[in-house]
Amino acid sequence: MQSPWARGLRAFGGKPYTPDSVNQPVLEMSSLPLTAGTTLLIVLLMFATTFLVGKARHRYQIKAPAVSGHPLFERAYRIQMNTLEWAVMTLPCLWIFAIYVSDLYAMLLGLLWLLGRILYAIGYHRDPPLRARGFVIAAAAFGALGLGGGAGVIVAILGGAA
Repeated sequence: MQSPWARGLRAFGGKPYTPDSVNQPVLEMSSLPLTAGTTLLIVLLMFATTFLVGKARHRYQIKAPAVSGHPLFERAYRIQMNTLEWAVMTLPCLWIFAIYVSDLYAMLLGLLWLLGRILYAIGYHRDPPLRARGFVIAAAAFGALGLGGGAGVIVAILGGAA
């Protein structure tokens, strides 16, 4: 008998979930290499924004735990925090979409989200109103991941092919 953890990670293979479905194969993350690679790029973006906040802290002599001071430090900090806030919502949707819809399309939408976040960061750093274009691109990619992933889950629960 599989553990509850393994059952929770199962792809339903287009069949409705039933207690008997615990014998279905477990989806392994190694079968989703494109989504895994995209996840690593998103983590790299989060690391880069953290690094830039540390660099700005040093340059503008903002001692921790302060989060205000020089306007360029505050921009770097807001870029980092907003990126983290959105990554927390986007990463689960990315993986749900990959599992229930498509690894390829999850990667493409994830890369679009990443591009939007990079444009957001560059725009915000230059002049805060310039962040809007990147924000809209990333928000649209997030919406597609969330709605598409949600639709895939619903189809799997109802018994259709996801």
